Amino acid sequence: MEQPQVSVVIPLYNEEEHIAGCLDSMLRQDFPLAQMEWLFVDGGSSDRTISILESYRSRYPQLIQILHNPHKTVPYAMNIGIENSVGRYIIRLDAHSEYADDYFSKCVHYLDTTDADNVGGVIETKSKGYMGTAIAGIVSSKFGVGNSQFRTSGKNGYVDTVPFGAFRREVFEKYGGYDVRLTRNQDNELNYRIRKNGGKIFLANDINLSYYCRDSLSGICKMAFGNGKWTLITSKFCPGTMGLRHFIPFIFVLSLIAGLALSLFFAPVRWLFLAEIGLYLLLDILFSIKDAKGVKYILPMILIFPCFHISYGIGSLVGLAKWFFV
Repeated sequence: MEQPQVSVVIPLYNEEEHIAGCLDSMLRQDFPLAQMEWLFVDGGSSDRTISILESYRSRYPQLIQILHNPHKTVPYAMNIGIENSVGRYIIRLDAHSEYADDYFSKCVHYLDTTDADNVGGVIETKSKGYMGTAIAGIVSSKFGVGNSQFRTSGKNGYVDTVPFGAFRREVFEKYGGYDVRLTRNQDNELNYRIRKNGGKIFLANDINLSYYCRDSLSGICKMAFGNGKWTLITSKFCPGTMGLRHFIPFIFVLSLIAGLALSLFFAPVRWLFLAEIGLYLLLDILFSIKDAKGVKYILPMILIFPCFHISYGIGSLVGLAKWFFV
């Protein structure tokens, strides 16, 4: 049997809604199946995820492995997958996504033709339903997520981070594995560690994937809250990992709290506070019009933008409170 060149590691937990689409996109790849192994690392799914995986494994027993992750979180899953893999290249995927037919071959191409330690591509955010389409506009907007290049611009070149990532095996031998302290932001931390030690991260705009975003207001607010919380916790464990854009919602929420409190006592602050709210609402409306995928999505986006930013900022406040206890 041919030794796999590419080991694909996919952490997952309760992904019955998306795992078949993910697998089907992987089976359409132009990279030879005989030169790959796919390691699905499950964190104890309680839905139909494993049964769906087993049905695919029955057809491709030499290709698909299912591993157990007792610790449940992504960094543990990645380390388990890497330790059990044999390929020269390691590609980290997300089960919530689908991949262009040349995704694997393009990742290998750029690893072979650049001096990058990690290569990644551009995300097209997809959705299901009316609210999901509005949310997709939020997380693809510069007003929504800042200058996250893999979400907004997709220009070829060296960057601070990429989604998921493709690596040569020796990268993990040189820089170490994923930081298991981080429930979130483990990709940011690994990329920061690579760059801090002289390595490079390359974004290629012809490496394409589709990511299915949350499709409810409560879902996107919960995600934003968690991301905001882990921004502060990650900054304690791994100073320098998170970029300025990750702290903007935190600063915004702090300014709202301080502005409201001080405006009760100082008239000049009151005008500054009202000006800040007015400017935010103006940007909210302008970007909602600009980034909406149709007129009918403008109003929900106007409402979702502040919910998203404030949830993220409140999460960061909670993360700051937890700073002393983690």
